[in-house]
Amino acid sequence: MQHLPPEPWRWDAVDMARAIRLKAISAREATESVLARCAAVNPALNAVVQVLDAEARAAADAADAALARGEAIGPLHGVPVSTKINVDQTGCATSNGCVGLRDLVAAEDSAVVGNLRHAGAILFGRTNTPALSMRWFTENELHGRTLNPWHAGHTPGGSSGGAASAVAAGIGPIAHGNDLGGSVRYPAYACGVAGIRPSFGRIPAYNPTMTGERPISAQLMSTQGPLARSVRDLRLALSVMAEGDIRDPWWMPAPLDGPPPPRPIRVALCVDPAGTGVHPAVAEAVRRAGRILAAAGYAVEEASPPDFPGTAADWEALSRTEGRIHLRDAFMKVADGGARETFDAMMARAPQLDLTAWTAVAARRTTRQRQWAQFLKTHTILLLPVSSEPPFPQGLDVAGQQAFDSVFRAQLPMLAAPLLGLPGVSVPTGLAEGLPMGVQLMAARWREDLILDAAEVIEAACPMPTPIDPRG
Repeated sequence: MQHLPPEPWRWDAVDMARAIRLKAISAREATESVLARCAAVNPALNAVVQVLDAEARAAADAADAALARGEAIGPLHGVPVSTKINVDQTGCATSNGCVGLRDLVAAEDSAVVGNLRHAGAILFGRTNTPALSMRWFTENELHGRTLNPWHAGHTPGGSSGGAASAVAAGIGPIAHGNDLGGSVRYPAYACGVAGIRPSFGRIPAYNPTMTGERPISAQLMSTQGPLARSVRDLRLALSVMAEGDIRDPWWMPAPLDGPPPPRPIRVALCVDPAGTGVHPAVAEAVRRAGRILAAAGYAVEEASPPDFPGTAADWEALSRTEGRIHLRDAFMKVADGGARETFDAMMARAPQLDLTAWTAVAARRTTRQRQWAQFLKTHTILLLPVSSEPPFPQGLDVAGQQAFDSVFRAQLPMLAAPLLGLPGVSVPTGLAEGLPMGVQLMAARWREDLILDAAEVIEAACPMPTPIDPRG
């Protein structure tokens, strides 16, 4: 293990798990290192809003004792991992960033948290999210604003902004997140780390504190997923999170690796999928990633998937129509002013569909899935932006309707994956004027392996200096 830095908090999860397994370091030492890093830099970021230091130390000691007894251990045995405050974790509040939910303490783990715990992860802290997890910015009345470690004046992304900020700054090698409209991929992009929203049905999702089921579009389009500083850690975390749970009827026991595709692997490069224009730095990031993949033997060509603008519009039509019906009361009762303002701006720009129109859009989703499946059969990977703009200045989404519309327009590249149930990974490509840049890779359902392979190629050519100390 001589090649590793002396501070374990700098290690990725694969190295940390191996060192613990070989007893080169104890789980307690790994946990203490991450807790010390959290104490040192979290005050400047407000990424982790509940530090579970006593519980983490007790779990680490138990992990070391189990290893000493020769017991079977999981793939994340002794590795510190953070979880987001919108999923149930025994003994913690599932506040979702809302003052009115701060006493909603979970009596049992959600599906994904249970999987992490079963794999041996040390759950050391809870990360911040916007109220009701419905912004691409991370701030709320209960816990305050989370800052981007690269630049405090720009968003760390949302809704898993606390997760991305923490990982980028070395507060744990892996963070849990979830993604309905980019809430894993965008924070990963904004903070210069990697993040994956897997195929719909890959990772089980269930919160025991729920008093009713989520709207059907949210059930079909939301996924849990990890963020990490390395793609190999994403692969490890995905394998752990994907264990089954009978409480989620949508979960599928799909293999994590599929058959090898024909060679060379064809990549469709699409710089401006929504046709709204992209920032020059974003366009260059996509083209640079294309050059990297081409140099590695991929067959890269410019090509557009079927009706990307219409696909993104259908995401908005389905989710916002249900939002008017099912979410307005919640936003009015428990969300803070910023979240309510964002909700109103979302509703103001979204079409109002009656039942006939909504069911027509829902039915058209199957048509789009069929069309995209054909496209991804010939173009194995789709390379495109995460966002059409660099990370936004803080507060842009609550600077009026026009500003919100500009934010939403930039985020259209992220909306096809959730509508269609496809996997999407965000991987950094470097910096532009001091802010992270990155790209998104998509593939057919259940083919996370293909986009993770390609992401590793891009990562190798574009190393990021993470973990980093917070910058002003």
